[in-house]
Parts: sequence; structure tokens; C-alpha cells
Amino acid sequence: MTFDVKAYRSALGAFPTGVAVVTVAGEAAHVGITVNSFTSVSLEPPLVLWCMSRHSRRHDMFAAAPAFTISILGTEHRDVSARLARPGEHSLDGMMLAPMQLGPPALADALAVFECTRDEGWAAGDHTVLIGRVLRFHSFSSGPPLVYFRGRYSMLEPGR
Repeated sequence: MTFDVKAYRSALGAFPTGVAVVTVAGEAAHVGITVNSFTSVSLEPPLVLWCMSRHSRRHDMFAAAPAFTISILGTEHRDVSARLARPGEHSLDGMMLAPMQLGPPALADALAVFECTRDEGWAAGDHTVLIGRVLRFHSFSSGPPLVYFRGRYSMLEPGR
């Protein structure tokens, strides 16, 4: 029996996910990457998880970063998400940013922000799983979240 990777990916797409941007301090500038693999791991201690492809040109920079900031995106961030999801440069130039104590900035108008130190990381298939210890968190906006579903951006209808 052969494993149909395309059908598998399509089936995974049936699970709607929120969209976030993870930022780290780069050598010349801060950089970001779009992720939809963000989740809470633990409340005591406060831990979160996100994953990234080991094939990404940015992999080593993010996997080795001692700290990162996670910004939860609202529907108004669709262009930011698309820009930081593509291969190539992932500079945060031109984006509205909020400085954070650990260094990597947050998106100034994010729904929520988590400042984390890297707690653990390990290889899992073609990805690296990164666990962050949340030192601080902030809520900046109360708008609707950006959602990814069946390979497309979508949004929730609050109250429905």
C-alpha cells in the first residue's frame, strides 16, 4: 500500500487552525515566520509549542534562537501572514511592531503576544518541534482571528 501524501495533507487541512507569526532576533535585523502549528502545552509551567520545517532556509536561525515572540494574527494580518509564509527574505521591515523585553518584537496590533525562551527542541520527521517557556503575555486586540482551513485563509464569525 502506498501512502498518498497529497491526500494526507488535504485531510489535515480539514482541521482549522489559527495563524501566528514567530519572530526572532537575527544578526542584522529581526525576522519572522508564519506558523499554524501553535498550541498550548502546559499551564504549570506555562509552555507553548510550535513546529517548523527542517527544510526551511530559516530553520537553523529559529531552532537555535534563545528567545522568540509569538504574535497571534487577526483577519487584518492576512498580507503579513502571506509575506512571512513565502520562501525568501523574512525581514519585518515596514510592519508595525511593538518592542518586547526579550528582544524579538511583536506585531503591534496582534490579538495576543507570547514572549518565550526556548525550553526544548527536537527533530520529528521533517520538522523540528520547539517548546517555549512563556515569560510574559499580552493581549492587544479583540478582533476576529485569522484562520487557515483547507489550504486557504478564512475567518470565524463571532457569535455564530
